[in-house]
Order: sequence, then C-alpha cells, then structure tokens
Amino acid sequence: MPSTSESSAGAVANDYDTFAEAYTAENEAGLINAYYARPAILDLAGEVAGRQILDAGCGSGPLSAALRDRGAIVTGFDSSAKMVELARNRLGADADLHVADVSRPLPFPDGAFDDVIAALVLHYLEDWTAPLAELRRVLRPGGRVIMSVNHPIVFKLIHPEGDYFATSKWSAEHTFNGQNAVLTFWHRPLHAMTDAFTAAGFRTAVISEPHPAPGARERFPDELAGKSAFLCFLFFVLEAVRSQRS
Repeated sequence: MPSTSESSAGAVANDYDTFAEAYTAENEAGLINAYYARPAILDLAGEVAGRQILDAGCGSGPLSAALRDRGAIVTGFDSSAKMVELARNRLGADADLHVADVSRPLPFPDGAFDDVIAALVLHYLEDWTAPLAELRRVLRPGGRVIMSVNHPIVFKLIHPEGDYFATSKWSAEHTFNGQNAVLTFWHRPLHAMTDAFTAAGFRTAVISEPHPAPGARERFPDELAGKSAFLCFLFFVLEAVRSQRS
C-alpha cells in the first residue's frame, strides 16, 4: 500500500486537476492499480463484448481502454477536466468522454447502460444517496454496478482510535510520481455500504477481497514478501433490481 500520513494544513483535498499527470504516471504500472485494483474490476466485469458500459470517475482512462479492448462500448466521465483530457489522449479524439460529477445529475438518459464501473469513486463522498440513485437511473433493469472503495479496515489501521461504526472524514498525504497530493475520504462501515445499496434499489451480488493479479509477485517481490494477499480496497458487484417499490 502507498504510504500515508496526516494531511498538511491548508492543502486542497482531491484536487486531481493539479496532480492528474503524476497520478496517472504513478499508477500506470504500479502494484496497487495495475496489478490489483484494475484487474479485480475486470475480473468481476467478466465478458463485456457488446455491452454498453459507463466508466464513472474514469480518470485518465485505463479501465475504459481495457474494457474497450475487450469489446465493450464505453462512455466515461470524470469531475476532473484534466483527467478527461488525459483519457481523451489515451482513447482518441472520438471517445465518448464527459466532464461530470456523480453527485449531480448525469448527462445520460434513463436506462442507457448495461453496466456502470465506479472504481475508487464513492469513498470520496459523504452521502451516497444521490450518486447511487443516478447510477441506478442510467442502468437498464438487471444492469450491474461494479465498484471498489477503500476497505473499511484501512481507516482503523491508520486511525486505531477512530470509531469503525461512524461515517468519518479523514485525509492522507500521498506521493504520486514525486508529487505530493492530499486525498480526503469518507469512511463508512460495511453494513452502511450494503444498506445504502439496498435503499438505492440494488442487490449486492458479490463482495470481493481479491488477491493481486498473476505476475505481481514476480514484479514486486519486496512489497509482497511473506504475503498471500493484502487489504486495501473492497470490491462489489451490485445488480439493479427489476422492480422498485415506491
């Protein structure tokens, strides 16, 4: 896992426009993203050829590219204009990319997508009600949200004095390709996550704590020495229920 420390006073949290290039460079081939987070999402997505997929919080587009390579029809959005620019550089000028915020109404019609990917997005948000409602709205009946968030145990590992059962804001300073950046998250316990999914009209089909992808141990022998796996993110597959009670 990347090293973290308490955030510096006065720093702007989650300002991805200011460190988008450094973040992309750091995570292009690193253990946490390239050999853990992205492969886990792709494994959960399974066969995607011909499926309409929304990459919510697409960043610089590595998941969008991988899904497109597997035959999916991909639309992406991110709240960071710089990240969307980098994604367009990766995916091409004709890529269907938007600057949008999952906390606000999305520029897509009802039932437009078979799947939504929301990788490492919701843990930045205090309230999941509106975002989950929007993801549910743009999904076809029976569609899936395939998502990842910080594993709730991470908060307790970094802040052992913290209340696991409370929804709590916390910040950490990370270094991406030599550039410091402050990330601010919202911790919530597992039951609060699954309760929010149910309230939004989803069935929790999968909860996953995956191992690193094949090849990780050979490429990162020091980081994985003595470990069969590690706790970093928690992964879900949610299915949009076909009928909702009003």
